[in-house]
Amino acid sequence: MVLRIGNASGFYGDRFDAVREMLTGGGPGGELHVLTGDYLAELTMLILGRDRLKDPAAGYAKTFLRQMEEGLGLAHERGVRIVTNAGGLNPAGLADALRALADKLGLPVRVAHVEGDRLPAPDGALAANAYLGGAGIAACLAAGADVVVTGRVTDAALVTGPAQWHFGWGPEEYDRLAGAVVAGHVLECGTQATGGNYAFFRDHDPALLRRPGFPVAELHDDGSCVITKHPGTGGLVDVGTVTAQLLYETAGARYAGPDVTARLDTVRLTREAPDRVRVEGVRGEAPPPTLKAGLSRLGGFRNEVVFVLTGLDVEAKAALVRDQIEDSFVRSGSRPAEVRWDLVRTDRADADTEETASALLRLVVRDPGPDAVGRTLTGAAVELALASYPGFHVTAPPAKGSPYGVFETVYVDAAEVPHTAVLPDGTRQGIPVPVRTRALEPVPEPELPPPPADGPARRVPLGRIAGARSGDKGGDANVGVWVRTEEEWRWLVHALTVERFRALLPETADLPVVRHVLPNLRALNFTVAGILGEGVASQARFDPQAKALGEWLRSREIDVPEGLL
Repeated sequence: MVLRIGNASGFYGDRFDAVREMLTGGGPGGELHVLTGDYLAELTMLILGRDRLKDPAAGYAKTFLRQMEEGLGLAHERGVRIVTNAGGLNPAGLADALRALADKLGLPVRVAHVEGDRLPAPDGALAANAYLGGAGIAACLAAGADVVVTGRVTDAALVTGPAQWHFGWGPEEYDRLAGAVVAGHVLECGTQATGGNYAFFRDHDPALLRRPGFPVAELHDDGSCVITKHPGTGGLVDVGTVTAQLLYETAGARYAGPDVTARLDTVRLTREAPDRVRVEGVRGEAPPPTLKAGLSRLGGFRNEVVFVLTGLDVEAKAALVRDQIEDSFVRSGSRPAEVRWDLVRTDRADADTEETASALLRLVVRDPGPDAVGRTLTGAAVELALASYPGFHVTAPPAKGSPYGVFETVYVDAAEVPHTAVLPDGTRQGIPVPVRTRALEPVPEPELPPPPADGPARRVPLGRIAGARSGDKGGDANVGVWVRTEEEWRWLVHALTVERFRALLPETADLPVVRHVLPNLRALNFTVAGILGEGVASQARFDPQAKALGEWLRSREIDVPEGLL
């Protein structure tokens, strides 16, 4: 009794046609039972919060509603249930809009939604939302819902909910639930599981990766699954693509959620056939007594100017304009609370184009109020047009300051969150909290394999043998690193220590870094606290979501045994 779940969205703005592709592309025997869509990220919650300030009826992903103009009929014809978190900050509003759309299309579609994630927002917050589990989704499906809309649930809940409904799992069947959590985590980012953003993309035909298909999980009653995709679609599914996604935005061996704590150190991956990877052996533990919650608030105002420095004397030109801007702040009596300068040496000596002869000096300012990052900065920059370094120009005229948001993670008692399934007939069904819980604690580091024998080594980029994937969680980042053979693993686990990681990525040198060892995946997962400042919306860093932090690490050179090359 296999449950086939596909995903058609990894973020708000993902491929619009994916819903239709997933509903029509399964072929005989490969039809979906459930189609999910993940539309929420930390930044999305901030965007929806600002939308709702302007219009209380807003707050959900409007793209999803447009996709349903075609998708609702296709799903109804094929008997596919739809489960999505596109409800954002207003799941009831999206559910009402879907009912109106179904009536307009003449479809007898039953719509339910899940609520209770919305918490009282403290002063200054745009929104406060707890991450709910899948039990509310399961209750809606059991009541006959064709479409289930949620607000803030965990990404994996879009899979654990349908699995609980389909297989009839109880709340303490931890190993089964943990298997569904792992399947959900692999699916949640869409094409990142099918060759998108993949470190070893050069090992495959570029035409294959031009338009990756979206992933499908074939779940079994024991919690195991096969990750695959619709036949004939682009991309690929192999142990590497699944490993990469398992490491994305995770940390240690215990991956906690409201349904269960999944042990990522127990996951076993095997290639079953082309584009089919079996996931099994996942163990689960009781969930923690608290729920993660996200606070979205306005952090202040920011602005930036990028100065172009061309040709000779780049360092001296940067010093001059920096001194001029700082002097202007002093004279105006209105220096922004935070001023950051970054000189990016994109220039080359004796360059044959002006662009490649130029470096970029980026100035970013932040302040609680708009004036210090608006008139103060724009006036200072514009007045230098004829009075600064030779060749003075900027990439774009200085603009007004813009507000930025901050996402903060807090934890709340699960018993204080009114997790509620609003069934198709309007009945409100409360979801009980877990009877048993288990406080999180680190897993002791496993016994390491013996290091390889000493021998000749060659200095090469780490990425010659190691893959990586990185991402953000608030102001923190994680970098997952994995290799493909046992011989490479014996080297990596001893060579890539925290100290070596910091040396390879100097931006992390003064930050807390924790290494987590996952032998079954031949992987190390590093968490770096504070590298992203106040998170993606604050844009405190060149790469504000740490998407390419792992690729920077792969480009750094390290001594690798000749035998591995």
